[in-house]
Amino acid sequence: MAQNIEQNDSEESEPRNVVENAGGSEVLRNSRDQPLAMAELGMETSLAQTYTRRLSSSVAPSSPLPDGGWRAWMSVLAGFLSIMNTWGSIISFGVFQTYYVTHLNRPPSDISWIGSIAVFFLFAGGIVTGRLTDAGYFHHVTILGAALVVLGTFMTSISKTYWQVLLAQGLCVGLGNGSLQTPMMVLIATYFGKKLPLAFGIAACGSVTGGLVFPSMARTLLPTVGFGWTMRAIGFIQLGTLAIAVFSARPRLEPKKHGSFLDWTAFRETEFSLFTVGCFMVSVGCNAQCGPSVRITNLRYKSFMGVFFGFFFLSSYARDIQGMPYTESVNLLLILNGVGFVARMLPSLLARYFGTVNTFFALLFGSQMAMFTWIAVYSTSGLYVWTIYYSLVIGGVQSLAPAVVSSFSPDLQKLGSRMGMVFSVIGVGALIGSPIAGVLISALDGSYVGAQAFAGTSLAVGCALVFAAKEVARRKKNASLWTKM
Repeated sequence: MAQNIEQNDSEESEPRNVVENAGGSEVLRNSRDQPLAMAELGMETSLAQTYTRRLSSSVAPSSPLPDGGWRAWMSVLAGFLSIMNTWGSIISFGVFQTYYVTHLNRPPSDISWIGSIAVFFLFAGGIVTGRLTDAGYFHHVTILGAALVVLGTFMTSISKTYWQVLLAQGLCVGLGNGSLQTPMMVLIATYFGKKLPLAFGIAACGSVTGGLVFPSMARTLLPTVGFGWTMRAIGFIQLGTLAIAVFSARPRLEPKKHGSFLDWTAFRETEFSLFTVGCFMVSVGCNAQCGPSVRITNLRYKSFMGVFFGFFFLSSYARDIQGMPYTESVNLLLILNGVGFVARMLPSLLARYFGTVNTFFALLFGSQMAMFTWIAVYSTSGLYVWTIYYSLVIGGVQSLAPAVVSSFSPDLQKLGSRMGMVFSVIGVGALIGSPIAGVLISALDGSYVGAQAFAGTSLAVGCALVFAAKEVARRKKNASLWTKM
């Protein structure tokens, strides 16, 4: 011990050489703040250059985010078209759920597994595809994803039994969705900084486009050409738009070849862990709303257990509880998705002034209020008003979710892994939320109150966890309560 102390004292008494960056050049100084010439150090020029190169490669900051430009906005286009086909088809599932219940002779709780599995793999696939994107396999993954989506849709068109539909539209399309979602979200995040919420908002409008196009096609074509050609028509649209998406996207960052699929160090960050668990609860709540009728939208992105319940169940709720005809119940879904354009763009603009995390939390709070107030809606006019409000808050949640993940992931080279981890947790919530809601509806003899309360409670818990994550991050920065985050 004495020898160690003497050695430490000796080391402390010696001047230590450090490197400082001055005007873009490296300057060597010792602990007495005296510049040191290379000759005094006895170092050869080649050795000094080697040392400087190694230092620069290890500490140099990454190139600044373009925050615009041709390639950046082409990545947004690619994301828009991808989300149109992934989230758009999922949001439209409520139209097909009604058809499946009638023609496959299965209860709503069984049919909802098709949409839930598709949502699960859309998110859960990110744990693999996110890391592959970081490693430089962006195009390999997205081309495979586009092929699976188109293949699954065409196979659904010739499916005759419940299990065939489950494998084609649930599993195959779901795996394709998962191979597209995370890579496209990561791609956009590598091009934008201050404009990231806006970029994600524009891309998220793809879910609105798909949510309008696909249900409209189904409503028009199902009575005239039948289920098979309706699905084939949707498949051809997916083929063309996904081809444009895949070949217009160009990764910006150098690949990170080494590393595990999971960034375990992320869970040492309290705010990231709280946010991830909060996203799980939001997913359960969102999908609890989606049980009998429709599904969610991007985002995206969040406390998702409750977010999708409205998408899955709104149409069936309108028919079963309000007595609306099928056509009018589908109109509710079109309104739900049509208002989504405003719901995705407005929060993105607000986030520039109030902060992405702050805006996201406010929208989550509004979402859980929407779930609880749905219980008190008894009239057709009230249901239309509620649908507009719900679309505004839930659309903002979905559009901002990827940007919030980015805000908790400062290292862009690990963004794919972290986003994949969060999305995978969301996928688990998406898988169980909708069937739970279906069981609650069946157990209460068709009453939706239990499912609505379950979705609202899940969203409320998720909202509280996201707020806790925000507070942990704020206190680490010693910032005030109203700090823009």
